Amino acid sequence: MPKRVVIHPGFHKTGTSTVQRALRVNRSLLKPYLRSILKPPLKETCHASRGYSTWRDPISLHKFRRRFRAVLKDISAMPRRTLLISAEELSGHLPGRDGLDSYAAAPVLARVMRETVAGVMPQTELIFYYSTRSPDPWMRSAYWQHVRASSMTLDFDEYATRYCGSADLDGIVDAVAADVETGVHRAVLDETGDLPAGPATPLLDLCDVPREIQAQMQTETINTHLGEDVLQALLQANRAHSDHDARSAAKSAILTAAEGAT
Repeated sequence: MPKRVVIHPGFHKTGTSTVQRALRVNRSLLKPYLRSILKPPLKETCHASRGYSTWRDPISLHKFRRRFRAVLKDISAMPRRTLLISAEELSGHLPGRDGLDSYAAAPVLARVMRETVAGVMPQTELIFYYSTRSPDPWMRSAYWQHVRASSMTLDFDEYATRYCGSADLDGIVDAVAADVETGVHRAVLDETGDLPAGPATPLLDLCDVPREIQAQMQTETINTHLGEDVLQALLQANRAHSDHDARSAAKSAILTAAEGAT
């Protein structure tokens, strides 16, 4: 069994992509301390968690439990290291998708993960870690993601009014902590920039990775926005093209031009 299990199940737009890239790039450096499981091996599990967040039905929840258990059963013995699992979709869809107005499914999904870890790895310490963010920058980043990756046609003010409750990330973490009755930690993205490994630092601290090792890591912030003019061009493409293929082609051209200009 692992020394401990640390699960990082969200949230979207809180530096998770930067953290996961740091874990991938520095896998060899971190190997003495942890084994990380990131999105590719969790594809089917995350599909089920997103489904449950949308439908809130027992069949989707059962699929999630079964697939998460299969991931854990595939883990070989690693008694001196931490098993780290990181994927923001383990808390469900980003609010704003499929009519969701919050991460209300996250506490249920966390409870299923706790029960599954206890069943597969009894006596193993379990820690949940949630990265959070101040409400306004989180809302703006989430809106950018929706405009870029979906058919969102709302302007930002309309979006912020409709989904204002979705930015209460701390409220969701509080609900998780009350439900799972195990170690639940959090850190605000806005406060991690000067730490040795940036937003990965609070998570690596929970994995007992020494700060001097963290300081040796290669880190890079990703998913930076391309500017308000690009956002507005993408929004207009969403409004102009009801056909998925035409919309995707128009947005791809906008992004290619913008990225080529940077």
